Amino acid sequence: MTISGAATLAGVIGWPIAHSLSPRLQGFWLKELGIDGAYVPLAVKPEDLSRALWALPSLGFKGVNITLPHKEQALALVDKVDSSTKRIGAVNTIVIDQKGKLVGSNTDAFGFMENLQAGARQWRPVRPVLVLGAGGAARAVCAGLMGVGVREIRVCNRTRLRAQTMAQEVGGAIISVDWDDRAQAAEGVSLLVNTTNLGMQGEPPLNMPLTKLPRFAVVTDIVYTPLMTRLLQSAQERGNIVVDGLGMLLHQARPGFTAWFGREPAVTAALRAHVLGSECGS
Repeated sequence: MTISGAATLAGVIGWPIAHSLSPRLQGFWLKELGIDGAYVPLAVKPEDLSRALWALPSLGFKGVNITLPHKEQALALVDKVDSSTKRIGAVNTIVIDQKGKLVGSNTDAFGFMENLQAGARQWRPVRPVLVLGAGGAARAVCAGLMGVGVREIRVCNRTRLRAQTMAQEVGGAIISVDWDDRAQAAEGVSLLVNTTNLGMQGEPPLNMPLTKLPRFAVVTDIVYTPLMTRLLQSAQERGNIVVDGLGMLLHQARPGFTAWFGREPAVTAALRAHVLGSECGS
C-alpha cells in the first residue's frame, strides 16, 4: 500500500526497539483497513525521552505507544492522564489532542481483560484470584480485575516488600502473599495469572506447584515467547483452561489504533498468525 504525504503518523518508542512486535501488528491493521498511515519504531534513549515526546506534535504524529524502559518515566512527562493510569503507575499509549497536548493512558488492563474474556468466556469474577508478580504488568492486571468486581486478589512476588507496596499503593482488593506460600495461595481461586518474566525464553523457569489449584480455575500467562509456557502446559495437562499471553498484546493495541487512525481494528486468527510470523512463511 502506498503511503502519501498526508499519511497519519503514529509509532512506538522504546530502547531498544528492534524486538517490538507493534509495527508488525499495527501495520497489519493499516493494510487490512486500507488506511493511509504509517506506524514507525522510534529508538529513544531514556535521557532523550522528554525531548522526543515533546517533539511529536511538531512532527505531525497523532500519538505513540510507549514500551520498555520508558513506561514509568512517561507518566511524569504527559500533560494529561486518567485515574486508572495513575493507579497503574505507567503509560503505554499517548494520544496527541487537537491542542498538541500529550494525553497518556495505560491500555494493558483493557488488553488483559479482553484476552481473558475471549479465551475463557465461562470465567466469572466471583472467587479469589492469584497473581504472580508485582511489577507494572501486575498492577495493570489487578486494575482490570478490580474493574470487573474481583473482591480478593492474592499477589505473590519473590520480594514480599514489593507486593506489600503494591497492595498499599493500588489498594482495593489486593493482599500480599509470601513467595514460599504460592502453592497454598492457589487454593480456591478461579484464576491464576503469571505476570513475571519467569518461564520466558531466555529467563529462569517458573516453579509454580498446581496441587492446590482447583480444576475449574483458568490459568493465563502474559508471557508469549514461548506461546505455551511450562505453566500453561502443566495446567492444560491437568485439565485447566489456559489462555496464552499473545492476545493481551493484540488487544491492548486496539484503543491507540482507534484514537490515531479513526477505525476500530479487530483481533483475528489472521492477525495472530501474522504477528507470530507464520503467515505466508514470513
